Amino acid sequence: MADAILLIEDEKNLLSVIKLNLEMEGYAVTAFDNGDQAWQKFRGSQYALIILDVMLPGMDGFELCRNIRKVDKHTPILFLTARGDAEDRIQGLKLGADDYLTKPFHLEELLLRVKSLIKRSSPVSHSGGSEKFSFDGNTINFLSYEIITADGLKHQITKREIELLRLLIDHKNEVVPRDMILEKVWGYESIPSTRTVDNYIVSFRKYFEPDPKNPKHFHSVRGVGYKFTE
Repeated sequence: MADAILLIEDEKNLLSVIKLNLEMEGYAVTAFDNGDQAWQKFRGSQYALIILDVMLPGMDGFELCRNIRKVDKHTPILFLTARGDAEDRIQGLKLGADDYLTKPFHLEELLLRVKSLIKRSSPVSHSGGSEKFSFDGNTINFLSYEIITADGLKHQITKREIELLRLLIDHKNEVVPRDMILEKVWGYESIPSTRTVDNYIVSFRKYFEPDPKNPKHFHSVRGVGYKFTE
């Protein structure tokens, strides 16, 4: 069965071009040029990906993203918009978007990002096939994106955090090269800086380590990559 994509874009010519090209790639596309109509359709359907403009008639893209994330924390959302300043990108990502592509854009780049987001969100085997993984009093639920730390606190974390945790745990006690992390977790050429990955590791230490300044589980190996030690 073809992966279903919900496309919301108020420029009708662009909407038609994107829809046609996605369908040529084998996706099943449901398209709207109005945020309110898209929200009503979303509530009764399931999608592999949502492509979302910001400036829409009716409910705007930010509000639509916020509403979707209240009921669905897993379906990837790609913002596609002319509003490319840093504040808008940050707001979109804080609301739960997975990616942000500004107009004008190269169609091939859009298709690569679509493929990457759907691939990353598809169910795959991980951590011995279990949906949960426990270590040192901590529990990670790979399906619900929840962690329970050794002090009993529950946290909802992001999809990218889950993907990075899963990759490190699947290669536990091994150094995972930074290039592999960028390929498997970020998945396309628009990649973060080394500092960005380091920040994720710092967050994991705060969640899971008894003494974050002296970690025993999440290690940075300078010039090479990162390692999870069980």
